Amino acid sequence: MTTTWKAAAVVAIGTLLATGGVSGGGDGGILTSRDQAVNPDVPIEDDAFLFAVYGDRTGGPAEGIEILRQAVVETNLIDPDLVMTVGDLVQGYNTRPVWMQQMSEYREVMSELNCPWFPVAGNHDIYWRGPGRPPEEHEGDFESFFGPLWYAFDHKGCRFIVLYTDEGDPATGVRTFSKPASQVMSDAQKAWLQSVLKSASQMRHVFVFCHHPRWRGGRYGDDWEQVHKMFVDAGNVTAVIAGHVHQLQHDGEQDGIEYMTLATVGGGIRGDAAAAGFFHHVNLVMVRDDGVAMATVPVGSVVDPRAMTVSHIAGVEALIAGGPEAAEVLTVGADGVVSATVPVRFQNPSDAAVTWTVAASNTDSRWSIRPDHLHETLGPGEAIEIPFQLHHPGPLDATWSIPSLTATATFSDAAGSWEIPNLDHPFEVVASRLPKPTGRGALRTAGGTDAAVIPSDAIPLDDGPLTLEAWVLPDDLAGRRGVVAKTEGSEYGLFASDWHPSFYVFLDGAYREVKSARQLEPGRWQHLAGVYDGAEVRLYVDGLLAGRAEASGLRKRNPHPLIVGGDVDGNGRANSGMSGLLDEVRLSSAARYAGSEITPLPRHVEDADTLLLLHFDGASGPFIRDASGRGADGRLVGSAIVDESISRE
Repeated sequence: MTTTWKAAAVVAIGTLLATGGVSGGGDGGILTSRDQAVNPDVPIEDDAFLFAVYGDRTGGPAEGIEILRQAVVETNLIDPDLVMTVGDLVQGYNTRPVWMQQMSEYREVMSELNCPWFPVAGNHDIYWRGPGRPPEEHEGDFESFFGPLWYAFDHKGCRFIVLYTDEGDPATGVRTFSKPASQVMSDAQKAWLQSVLKSASQMRHVFVFCHHPRWRGGRYGDDWEQVHKMFVDAGNVTAVIAGHVHQLQHDGEQDGIEYMTLATVGGGIRGDAAAAGFFHHVNLVMVRDDGVAMATVPVGSVVDPRAMTVSHIAGVEALIAGGPEAAEVLTVGADGVVSATVPVRFQNPSDAAVTWTVAASNTDSRWSIRPDHLHETLGPGEAIEIPFQLHHPGPLDATWSIPSLTATATFSDAAGSWEIPNLDHPFEVVASRLPKPTGRGALRTAGGTDAAVIPSDAIPLDDGPLTLEAWVLPDDLAGRRGVVAKTEGSEYGLFASDWHPSFYVFLDGAYREVKSARQLEPGRWQHLAGVYDGAEVRLYVDGLLAGRAEASGLRKRNPHPLIVGGDVDGNGRANSGMSGLLDEVRLSSAARYAGSEITPLPRHVEDADTLLLLHFDGASGPFIRDASGRGADGRLVGSAIVDESISRE
């Protein structure tokens, strides 16, 4: 690739700057109504062409930038005319110094492309977290170093339109992707969009790029209906491509317009589940007069994105969630002995034949499990039950562990040949008659999936007052961090994201929340208490009232466990864990605290209102004892341990 496009870009940007940043169609320039923006380079025009689209970069591990770097290398081998993005270029959610560092890192990697690339603003690129928050958050930073928040350009008889989907609530200015009031397009952007669609009436195709897939409705609201009508009236909008959800999914055609979301290029993905659209990829689009062809390119393979339909995604997600699953619960007593036969159900909810390869796995060699390995092929919709014999001689000591079935599902369908490995399905084991520990201790977690898990049915909590409290000594609370929670669009929880404690209760269809302006301190024990009394929610931090908000109504339930040390996901598993120590976790069916100042006890006591009380004075194997007298015993997951060398007294 020569540098001709760079020379053409210099001329185009010079024209834009001379005309206030707005250029008409057909001259190869950027179209925007935004001022003081660094405008992207533009390509030269020619005949039929290929362009690439990158998904989100953010939310993944630090090495995600290397995935982006590899994508740039592979894109240069393919040699498209240009590269589009769909937003979330930097991790963001920070102040300017860190944002600038992340911006420079992203731009440095993308500068290695042999073709121009075009940015889209996502919530990670815009949302400011920390002190000194300006009203426009990072909008000015984005326009100064990436480009306009909305703009358009032409290439080879086609118009490319970039939209901005984080303008925020026009009444309050609040920016969020979880509330419909904030997911609207301003009149200014709509008027601009109408004008660039009108001036593109003679173009072969119009392609639109944005961050949030607002056409899905729900929390994205219904504002997209007006935008979609503009596209239909234009008559030549071919495709709309977005990101944000980190999942490749073809949402089909609406009035002849293809809608699609992309997964990631270095961003966070949900495990190893490419068949469900969770993988790092580059999307390729070949443009011709009579239509477009698309291909999705991960490392070493090609995937047809149109085969990643809603039904395909649903089938694969059901396959992942569905099996193998033990049909009965094992019970272990204080002696640690288990001798039982448990039927395990295998099912295939997908539309293709699936082969299950399953092996018994455990870290405790004293387990005897038969069969220890098997292969089963199930046709679409089929299910079988296979009895497994499990025996453990005891005792219930520190090496006693809960066994699992580790499964791999392989199948082929219109989207390709797939292998979904490492599906871990632990047997469900509950403890009874656990001995009372005699020492003192605390729960130690290192973040992620480390936690203590309490079954939901062990802590029945009626509508009405509640108090959730714990003593915490945090080591790391950067980013989103749960403390004690069973939230998942429902229920209640204590959080300490970015070191700021907060308390949530889901009442009458929405979260009622309070958040402390003061951050927790690392390396020091502090008491957190969330209270709901039927009229308001309150948050206490170290005995002082940190916030209050009016709240009432019925609490929405979920079947997920209470996660001590983190939050819970939609599959009932621990995530977003805190790093540090927790102690004296208590859930009560009463509003224990009122007023502006309280005196929390260093060691909580049980009473008639106590539903759960965890002293963490010791563990019996992977199990922890509930001191409330109600038998709400839990178990440790991840690398969480009860550290008996810790004493706060």
